[in-house]
Amino acid sequence: MPQSAQDPERILRRLEWTVVRRLDGLLHGDYRTLFRGCGLDFADLREYQSQDDVRYIDWNVTARLETPYVREYNEDRDVTAWFLLDLSPSVDFGSRQVSKCSVSTEFVTLLAQILSRQGNRIGAILYSDRVDAVIPPRSGRRHVLHVLHRIISRPVLTHSAPTDVNHLLQTALRVVRRRSIVFVVSDFISLPGWSKPLTQLAQCHDVVAVRLCDPLETELPDLGMLTVQDAETGAQLFVDMSDKAFRKRFAEAVEQRAAALRKAFGQAGVDAMELSTQDDLVEAILRFADLRKRHNRLAGVGGLPRHIESSG
Repeated sequence: MPQSAQDPERILRRLEWTVVRRLDGLLHGDYRTLFRGCGLDFADLREYQSQDDVRYIDWNVTARLETPYVREYNEDRDVTAWFLLDLSPSVDFGSRQVSKCSVSTEFVTLLAQILSRQGNRIGAILYSDRVDAVIPPRSGRRHVLHVLHRIISRPVLTHSAPTDVNHLLQTALRVVRRRSIVFVVSDFISLPGWSKPLTQLAQCHDVVAVRLCDPLETELPDLGMLTVQDAETGAQLFVDMSDKAFRKRFAEAVEQRAAALRKAFGQAGVDAMELSTQDDLVEAILRFADLRKRHNRLAGVGGLPRHIESSG
């Protein structure tokens, strides 16, 4: 069934019964390990110490005094979360009747519901070939359903101009004011130029990059001569998938791109995880919980975020 034809209430109810109940048993209801309070009120400035998180360095004061200074904050227990969603044509791809967009939608809906039922607020920015909607953060089940409805009722583009994730991130820099946890959910098949705004976003917020992927994007099967089409532009190319040399070059290009993405995420100072169309949603959330534990531990000793690979 096309995603646009699905009922938001039915999707959310299914996730609540099949996923949230399992996670309650595995996490014992302790979702504070996943979402630390991100509403931080500025409290004071002090000199930098070796165990401090470098993201809290006040660069203006540091430059003026020629000594590293960090900002101290009082943590608010309430969390505001933003989902920056890439809904461009390439995320509609899926090799086994499950598209990257479907996986993204369920992942976002689940996290939104978990956050919302704890009284926290969630907002979203939706991007297709442009920024289509900015949904201000609110709490409650009805708001989660509203976000889900906006996602699944979007027009499905057959092709468009190349995706530019930079536009999505620039919008977030203008819109997201209060310190928040920000999920950038995309396959990052995009024009270059998004790493700088991602770094800027991470300097103000707790950012998690969720990279959507499909097995067919990493390893081509031996299917002989086929016509392949660019999901974004509609351009077509006739290729011989039985050519071992071609498949090898493709695999090398995929690995180079993956390495470049990991480097970009690391340089931006963001946590990153992969979410495959083959993933079990519970396992994906547990990987995310592990990512957050590592993040909290490393932040406490001034370390850097880690990258969590997909198990799919």
